[in-house]
Amino acid sequence: MIQTAKLISLATAAPKHVLLQEDVTKAARKVFGARTGVFDRMAPVFHSAGIRKRHSACPLEWFSEPRGWKERTSVYLETAQLLFVEAATKALAGARLTASEIDTIVTVSSTGIATPSLEARASSAMGFRTDVQRVPVFGLGCAGGVSGFAIAARLAKAQPGANVLLVVVELCTLAFRLDELTKANIVATALFGDGAAACILRAGEDGIAEVEAGGEHTWPDTLDIMGWDLDSQGFEVIFAQAIPSFAEANMGAAVSGILQRAGIGMDDVDRFVCHPGGTKVIAALEKALSISPGTLDHERAVLQEYGNMSAPTVLFVLDRALQAGLPSRAVMTAMGPGFSASCVSLKGAA
Repeated sequence: MIQTAKLISLATAAPKHVLLQEDVTKAARKVFGARTGVFDRMAPVFHSAGIRKRHSACPLEWFSEPRGWKERTSVYLETAQLLFVEAATKALAGARLTASEIDTIVTVSSTGIATPSLEARASSAMGFRTDVQRVPVFGLGCAGGVSGFAIAARLAKAQPGANVLLVVVELCTLAFRLDELTKANIVATALFGDGAAACILRAGEDGIAEVEAGGEHTWPDTLDIMGWDLDSQGFEVIFAQAIPSFAEANMGAAVSGILQRAGIGMDDVDRFVCHPGGTKVIAALEKALSISPGTLDHERAVLQEYGNMSAPTVLFVLDRALQAGLPSRAVMTAMGPGFSASCVSLKGAA
């Protein structure tokens, strides 16, 4: 009998610096308002984003000075490692495991470059074994939480009894650019937050949820919708205004196709657990997935309290869904660079 992967534990973490949206709005107006008429036209996005506060690797005043690639990377390496350790330690405690019992580590991050990768840098602090398998994953963007979860589940299924640790860390605020007077940069300034999540997955034992299936869909000729552009200052965000309308028009068919390949119908899904890219994206997903407006309440709550943290955000949503009681079948979804959609179907514990 083939053993399925089970979710054993889930934990989240966020940096200590808290940015209130009203303070970010004032700071952004001070930085951008006098230099471009674009800001006045875009300023309503700070209110319509549906965000009350966010967490950041740096205090608000850090962003008022020009920062180069080296300085941003230094912050990334320090803070991402701390968040890795915090989230992973919590996940281990939830699973009643020690770091020495972890057999494989999947690390997902697209907001900084670390070589050696984050799990290697955190190894001494964590106490991982010298023979632990390391799988660092870069470039999945907002889809990284779901895709990384699927990768970790496949690795757990391939080695029944092995403990697989997934850690997803993103420091999106480090992409803020003083020198970029673009709509995309202003939208990113209104949306982005920092955070991390960690899971333990294992095949062969009972867990809090069973990983039933997973899959991805990549749309051709869509590279310009979302991603990074890199220069000497750091990452420059690529955001197409068409993301909500694209999601509304295309996400339903993509998710349906992924689920059909696993023998699951859209009507078989009790709850969708979605990456909340923004309020407009959430509303577009409700239409695309044919669910009632307001259904994605956990998504809106996470967006309000943490902003868009990219890859780990959907795992914050899953954490809330688990606390509320995961239904018989829940499907995690996210969109990311490619442009792509990623899904994982979970069956709640009996």
